[in-house]
Amino acid sequence: MPVSESHSLASLTRPSRTSTLTKLSGLIEPHRIILLALFIVGLVAAIQLMDWSWLPRYLPKLWEGLQMTLIMLFSSVVVGFLFALPLGLAQVSGAWPLRWLATGFCTVIRGTPLLLQLWLFYFGLGALFGQFPEIRDSWAWDYLRQAWPYGFIALTVSFAAYQGEIMRGAFAGVPHGELEAAEAFGMSRLKVFTRVWFPRALHRALPTLTGEIILQLKSTPLVATITVMDLYAVITQVRQTTYLTYEPLLFLVAVYLCLSGILIVGLRWLENRVPH
Repeated sequence: MPVSESHSLASLTRPSRTSTLTKLSGLIEPHRIILLALFIVGLVAAIQLMDWSWLPRYLPKLWEGLQMTLIMLFSSVVVGFLFALPLGLAQVSGAWPLRWLATGFCTVIRGTPLLLQLWLFYFGLGALFGQFPEIRDSWAWDYLRQAWPYGFIALTVSFAAYQGEIMRGAFAGVPHGELEAAEAFGMSRLKVFTRVWFPRALHRALPTLTGEIILQLKSTPLVATITVMDLYAVITQVRQTTYLTYEPLLFLVAVYLCLSGILIVGLRWLENRVPH
């Protein structure tokens, strides 16, 4: 191999090795080692000094509660995002009645506590539906008399309002020249939206969307106030039954930290895969 080619190959491989060493050196910084050591010591102390005998007995209920938490989280995020798209579009390019309605909806929902909205849906709509014999005699009453639909509605409406405002900013942030260029190529309005406007806006909104999903995860325990048996409700039962306080709460902290970490890693991976 000629000397020039070997030098060029070395120059190509050297940056990758340098970047790898830089990443490794960042992972072994002193403060990270200290934090990891403190975490390990705290974990060992919690396992050795605290009472975890209740955990095997309540694992089935904890698993059911975790499933309910995940169902509430992902269903409200998916459906709420589908509502957030027209809310964002209406505020950017809709007619003035739609723009006012979308802006008013987002303002009212974002300006009131989620717990209040949850109670209004559960105690308000739930009591209202029960006053109509047509509803009580229909197939829908089997679902409407339960608590989880109202928790789902409240979480979905809240997420749609917050994410609708975020999508409004994302849609408005896409340069208008890019949309005009796409139209100049002969694209229809639908193709301009699906191939240019929406992907660009989604890439802008993804970092904020990650934070909103984490906040949505931390809002799911509120459904326990209307008797939905999520993970927090099960932990509350464990505390009331075993008269233990710290162990169940620390277990809950560990679960939510793991869920948050998985969501952050997954959404950052998605952020790198969405086209600019």
